[in-house]
Amino acid sequence: MAGHSTDSNTDVGHILVQVQEDLQQLKERISHITIHGSAEAIQIQTLETAIHRTEMGIKRRAAEYLNVINRQVLTLPAVEYRDTPADQTLAEAVQLSSNKIIKGPIVYPSLSKRRHRPQLWNAPQHTSPGIQHKLAMDMRILRDPCNPQNRNLLNEHYGIQLPLIKNEMTETPMQKLVKGPTVGTLAILPISHREDPSLLPPFVSEKDARKGILSLIERGLIPPASELSLDPPPFQPKAAPIHAIEEKYRKPPPEIVGTYPRKAYCIIVSESYSDPKYLEKKPVPRLPVRMGTATPGPSFISKSSGATQRLLAKDVVPYPFHQPQQFQVVPIHRPQEFQQAYYVVIFEGKIDYMAPDFLAFKQHYQISWGHILSFLEYLEKKLREYAVPVAIIEGQKAAELSVVFELNSRPTWEQLLPALRNKDLVEEIIKRPGQQYKGPDGIEMAATKIQAIWRQYQGRTKYLISLRQKWAAGVIAISWLMHAQMARVKKTLKQSRQRHLENFRSRAKHLAANWNRIKASRRTIIHIPSLGHTQSLRSSVPNIDTQQNLQMGRLCDIRDDNVDVIYVCPLWMGEDVTQYYMKLLGLQEAVKSGIPEKVVDMKDRLKVITPEAAGHFPTHHLCLATHLKYSPKTIKRIKNLIEGKAAYIVGGLLHEDDLAVADMLNVPILGPEPEVAHLYSAKSGTKRIFASACVPVPPGEYDIYNLQQLHEVFISLILENLEIRRWLFKVDTEFGGRGTAYFDVSHLKCYKQILKEFMEIGSITWLKKKWIQEPAVLKLSKELPGILAENAQPVNKEVFPTWEKFLQVFLCQGGVMEAYPPSDSITNLTVDMLIEPTGEISMVSCGDQIHSKNPLECWGTTVPQCSVDPGNLHTVCVKIAEACKSRGVMGFFSIDLVTFIHPYTMEQQVWATDLDLAYSDQLAMTQLMLFISNGRLVCKTNTFEVPPKPKEKRRRSHRKEEVVAEEETQTQLPFMKRYGVLSTQLKHANLSMVHYSVLFQIFKAHGIGFDIKERQGTVFVLHEDNKRDHLGMVTIGEDLQGALVTFARNLSVIHQEISAPNVQWENNFQAAIKDIEEILGITIVNQSRGEEDNTSTASESLI
Repeated sequence: MAGHSTDSNTDVGHILVQVQEDLQQLKERISHITIHGSAEAIQIQTLETAIHRTEMGIKRRAAEYLNVINRQVLTLPAVEYRDTPADQTLAEAVQLSSNKIIKGPIVYPSLSKRRHRPQLWNAPQHTSPGIQHKLAMDMRILRDPCNPQNRNLLNEHYGIQLPLIKNEMTETPMQKLVKGPTVGTLAILPISHREDPSLLPPFVSEKDARKGILSLIERGLIPPASELSLDPPPFQPKAAPIHAIEEKYRKPPPEIVGTYPRKAYCIIVSESYSDPKYLEKKPVPRLPVRMGTATPGPSFISKSSGATQRLLAKDVVPYPFHQPQQFQVVPIHRPQEFQQAYYVVIFEGKIDYMAPDFLAFKQHYQISWGHILSFLEYLEKKLREYAVPVAIIEGQKAAELSVVFELNSRPTWEQLLPALRNKDLVEEIIKRPGQQYKGPDGIEMAATKIQAIWRQYQGRTKYLISLRQKWAAGVIAISWLMHAQMARVKKTLKQSRQRHLENFRSRAKHLAANWNRIKASRRTIIHIPSLGHTQSLRSSVPNIDTQQNLQMGRLCDIRDDNVDVIYVCPLWMGEDVTQYYMKLLGLQEAVKSGIPEKVVDMKDRLKVITPEAAGHFPTHHLCLATHLKYSPKTIKRIKNLIEGKAAYIVGGLLHEDDLAVADMLNVPILGPEPEVAHLYSAKSGTKRIFASACVPVPPGEYDIYNLQQLHEVFISLILENLEIRRWLFKVDTEFGGRGTAYFDVSHLKCYKQILKEFMEIGSITWLKKKWIQEPAVLKLSKELPGILAENAQPVNKEVFPTWEKFLQVFLCQGGVMEAYPPSDSITNLTVDMLIEPTGEISMVSCGDQIHSKNPLECWGTTVPQCSVDPGNLHTVCVKIAEACKSRGVMGFFSIDLVTFIHPYTMEQQVWATDLDLAYSDQLAMTQLMLFISNGRLVCKTNTFEVPPKPKEKRRRSHRKEEVVAEEETQTQLPFMKRYGVLSTQLKHANLSMVHYSVLFQIFKAHGIGFDIKERQGTVFVLHEDNKRDHLGMVTIGEDLQGALVTFARNLSVIHQEISAPNVQWENNFQAAIKDIEEILGITIVNQSRGEEDNTSTASESLI
């Protein structure tokens, strides 16, 4: 080992470096030693361990020495690259310079000399405040190169003489303003050349040529159409380089400055800056720095070293390390424009509290250092828990966030990360799964977390079980309370309804006992046109309130002078509609006398009332009786109106709430019990009534509730009635043709073969011997289910779009099957009957139905009926009424019948098809027809009689008065016959766009109205004042043909006036006109046949 000089002037730092180099050489030589022969074994491993221990101790002492001498300013020799040869790269030059710096002799200042120099980095602990202030001021001057005292202070303390730079500004002489043109005149194309383009181009001087080709062309010296070629050309063709697509997205590898030991941290220095003013500056070459003790560097990111300013453009690349002293970066290029900043570095979750940068940061924020230190300690703890290797804290942001830390003692990572300079790296580390358990206490924290989660899971499970049990107990308790409450409510409701029913029966008996007196005296009729169908059925009816208000003709009961009418309307009527009906009903005296000027006020005898609850339940689809039940103000008003008077209720299809309303008003109801009405209004109940009355009905079966029963009954009906080509299916609870479907047996493939067998065997044998039908039964059993499902069609596609939906409701609600008349020409009739409380039966209306879309949906009637002999019709209807009376039916009801000519017997058949135990629309319109014509309908003779036309008084001589009076008495008939066409189902979507006042102006312009004297014309019925898309109409004529023609003409006029030529809205006007035309054609044919028969009969009698 080389000897060392013991001279007292020898520098300690040089000795330490020399010792380290000798130890390194000794270590390399030992590694090359080889042992030969049987020499004694040498413990080389022990020797290497001792050398390594000695080397580490010397390094530690060298580090302590460097920390001591780091308190003074050290400078590195300047490195110039100007004389670098062209063939030598910058890296070689930097390496050469580095070798020169490291190998050159370095003289470190001795500790004895250091004692006599002022210490600016760390002032002594026992100095006066004045000296501390002076040292701080000197330090500020040294940091500011622009301060005029910087050069002197640097020379005084450190012996550095900086060159004197004079900043002399050259004075720019004042420029003299020159007046006049500053640009000389340029030559242009002569006039002769401009006039004669055939001349040769003029000479171009050198001065003009310097102006450029574009200038020569603009001045005309070169013709614009000249072809010019430049030699050499301004653009040289060259192949463009094509780069691979991968190079576009390839990131250059980070450049690591310096040579580092195997276990160390390094900072990548980048010369790019985010500020745009640095983008144009050319980066200065960097000088690599080797790690070791040869070049002592300042502490990490020291404020004075310039590394702090360069952190704005650095990224941290982590490597494992042993000590923070091995982490050093010396950035060479330092832009002066960067402001000073404070940075604190946390290595492995620890802060070096003795580092100069930390002390400078502490000194700058002495006033608020308490909460800043608390914030740093909390951040240090969090980083240590997450095993973050290095974190750089920005001092200014840490000071700002420390104020928030005082308010929130446990800030989250989202609040802490903005204080870090390398927050992206730290955020990526802390977001790794399980990172919080990689710290010093990670195992204990993980165990604690596992135990806490397990306890939480157990507690949560027990809590959920108890919560579910509590919830179940609550549900059971609430269910039981609701059940008990519901049972009490049902019991109370049952008792209440039973009480209402008993009161209804007692008042019905009282009404029957006093009916003759009440009918002959002053009385009040309360009309409640309620449709008491089931809730599900009412919800499927569109515009249920409008459907309940189609019977405005009930108001015409006031034609009896002893009757006052209270009409409960389901809709709010507007002023126009109310005035219309008041004026119409005020014509009673004019109609009776035949004088239009006699108009009376009917406000005292007529009251139209709407329940206040009508608008409170818009989506519940309640019937009118229910609305009235929940309208106490309306009930009170009706009580006041009928107080002290004889009154009774005429309802629609009765509901339980009708009984409640009658009980509130204490008045009887002219009608059956609600249960009786619903039972025998159903299709199956109707069949029972007809069967007990022994009236002819179509072949069929009722009370069908399952599919197997349907198929068996259908097969039996087909085989027993092979002449029937179409069969109908009707749902029990539906009304108005809504719940009807049909099936044609012609779709069955085996039907023709079965019919052929029937014709061969004969009808009597076929019906008596059932065993003959067994092959046909087997064929139909196999074929019928599939064919029925494919070809059966519902009539109303809006209610039942498919057969499957119809069949589902049919089997759920029950229904009937019946035969469709085996004829191409059929006529349906509607007869209205009245069973008075005394049991007296009367026929109040009868008419032939008019069908538009199909023969199963009716839109109007003609009164009186002309299809069936009145005697036979009266007999059938009375039988049905007697059967109804025996079952407790009372009041108004209607019977539907069908008549046709049987194809085999050629005799007229009349079948009873339906029964409706309610006040019908036909009866309401009949009341209006009788009121406006002052006539009467004699159903036994099928005649509609009106009083004769009043004769006008003329002036005559006294001698002839007696003779004329006798002639008038002899020639005047007691009555005149009239026919009416009635409809409440006229619908046109465009009616809602026309106000009623405009509509009546249209009627007046086209001469549509009623002639009181002639007892014929047209009267309209307004149903409501909101949508206005429904309309009712009554036309009266001298004969049926004239009434139909007037009705069709009115429909045509209305349709043309309110419809656009190219837009057809939803309406049934055109279908009604078409149906009337068909009826008129049949009527003309029947009249011609009747005339021929009369002529032949008369000729036979003459012969």
